[in-house]
Amino acid sequence: MTEVRVGVGAVVVDDGRVLVMRRAGAHGAGLWGLPGGHQEFGESPERTAVREVAEETGLVVAVTARLGFTDDPMPDIGRHYVTLFLACSRITGEPRLMEPEKATALDWLTIGELQARRNELFVPLRHCLDDGLLDLERV
Repeated sequence: MTEVRVGVGAVVVDDGRVLVMRRAGAHGAGLWGLPGGHQEFGESPERTAVREVAEETGLVVAVTARLGFTDDPMPDIGRHYVTLFLACSRITGEPRLMEPEKATALDWLTIGELQARRNELFVPLRHCLDDGLLDLERV
């Protein structure tokens, strides 16, 4: 790939825990990441986050804040993403695996648990954590 793509990561927080998914299929299989995906042409980051969370988890969410972005080159697989992170609050629903070809598990983890599993995190989520974008005071 010779282009930079825009990814959106939805930081869905409930009771001090962040919703994460164990990735399957695409790059990063077996690693924990956030619900999210590619921003489509003409779509706002907020719309992407709401759409992707619904598609992947069945949750209806509202975006509450833009948290920042990470620069995520992945030269070993020939990809490069700029990932935008958006805080989301749950409006309705309980999370469930809607796309089993894309994720094999869901979990709610605290920031401490994410830090303890740093080596098990998908690159954008690891960078997000390292850059301090998951300050739950802001979410």
